Amino acid sequence: MILLMKKIFKRMFNPDGKDMIPNEEEIMDYLILNGGLEVVGIDSENQSFLYSFTPKIKELMPDLYEEHIRTVNSDILALWEKGYVNIDFMSDDPVVTITKKSLNDEELSKLSKQDQWAIAELKRLMLKKEF
Repeated sequence: MILLMKKIFKRMFNPDGKDMIPNEEEIMDYLILNGGLEVVGIDSENQSFLYSFTPKIKELMPDLYEEHIRTVNSDILALWEKGYVNIDFMSDDPVVTITKKSLNDEELSKLSKQDQWAIAELKRLMLKKEF
């Protein structure tokens, strides 16, 4: 997510290469303090925080929101192609669910760290929705 944010901020704040780009900490502080970003866990490998955008990101930084949506859609489609999620394409608002393959640790270990994180985030969102 940090690389995505850097790419967007470079376009937003430095389109001609002349302006200062805010550093990541300033950007993340701004988004956290204004409700656009929340801590959702801790990376088990390096003990750093894991973040997720909140719906508020859409109003705080629409360009970042749009780029994030494109990235998420691309990630989900790739996971669908690999058999880790199902997508109900016939629904007005397509529904994404995880498959048994997403619950199998051996199968998950075959995925990139980014794909593993995407599945973990889907699981987190599904649990959050049920409660």
